[in-house]
Amino acid sequence: MKIDFLNLKQANTRFENDIRDAIGRVIDSGRYVLGEETLSFEREFAEYCGVEHCIGVANGLDALHMILRAYGIGEGDEVIVPSNTFIATWLAVSQAGACVVPVEPDGLTCNIDPQKIEAAITPRTRAIMPVHLYGQPADMDPINAIARRHGLRVIEDAAQAHGARYHGRRTGGLGDAAGFSFYPGKNLGALGDGGAITTNDAALAATLRKLRNYGSEVKYHHDLRGVNSRLDDMQSAVLRVKLRHLDEENRQRAALAQAYTEALAPAPLHLPTVLKGTEPVWHLFVVQTPCRDGLQIFLSEQGIGTLVHYPIANHRQRAYADQTWPDLPIASRLQSQVLSLPFATYLSAHDVQTVAAAVLEYFRRTDGTRTANRAAGVDHHL
Repeated sequence: MKIDFLNLKQANTRFENDIRDAIGRVIDSGRYVLGEETLSFEREFAEYCGVEHCIGVANGLDALHMILRAYGIGEGDEVIVPSNTFIATWLAVSQAGACVVPVEPDGLTCNIDPQKIEAAITPRTRAIMPVHLYGQPADMDPINAIARRHGLRVIEDAAQAHGARYHGRRTGGLGDAAGFSFYPGKNLGALGDGGAITTNDAALAATLRKLRNYGSEVKYHHDLRGVNSRLDDMQSAVLRVKLRHLDEENRQRAALAQAYTEALAPAPLHLPTVLKGTEPVWHLFVVQTPCRDGLQIFLSEQGIGTLVHYPIANHRQRAYADQTWPDLPIASRLQSQVLSLPFATYLSAHDVQTVAAAVLEYFRRTDGTRTANRAAGVDHHL
């Protein structure tokens, strides 16, 4: 039985008729950029996140970069980011002209460790950019407290956490501003690239609306040296359809995560750790094991797809090879131990049990191999 890591066609099947209707509505409107669909989605997503403003942009990277730029963060400034995250978090800082300052994660939650942030602050620090990785909210109360003490901005990278809650409040409204991605594989995914910024800062929102549209509020009048980064109406229409079902889908993801957790309890794995007071949305279900590579190969042989998020830590990427980085042992360890199991709302309870049984079988076989090798005086480490 083949179980893909993610099948986007299958994931979107339940919305197909509504999406086709929404796309037809856009075609009939004759307005495809910054039209009524985008304006409506911005209002609806702002309300969903519990904030005053939502600004649709082209993608999640643009969202983060434009927040930094709108706040005037750039050359000579420093931004604290997690050492363990998708490279877009770092690239946003670099594109703004600022310096990336990586801080190690908590080894259990994989999110930035608030206890390590203060030591990284210098007179040049302007912002902290926590990431709600894998759909697990970062520990925002201590992060915000640190930011207040030092007069720093807090910019959420919420690209994987649509709808997640921290002490009852949704991501997107936990800092000064937040950047979202609507890449097709996200919990709230478009049928192409897309992104958004959420904030309660009216002045920031006004600047961002100009910045995304060539620096213009009135056609052919350009107040800023802006960019072209606009969420188009076709994607907005699709997102409006899927936003109506997001909470239901996130509940289904939580049920799948619980099923995985129970089924995999006997395995010698580190299973996802949920911070007290948080409601993750389980964008990914990520386990950790020193035997990651062997386990991934074995699952592939059983027809089970997996992915590694992420196989190369950012400080070891060629893109950042021109800089000298501090020792980042937790990020380095995670790159060799994390494995994302198949995870989508169309998976059945039987699918989860099939994956879990294969994982348990792998460890049963390898434990037997290690026992035989030790008896023979040989110890092969996976």
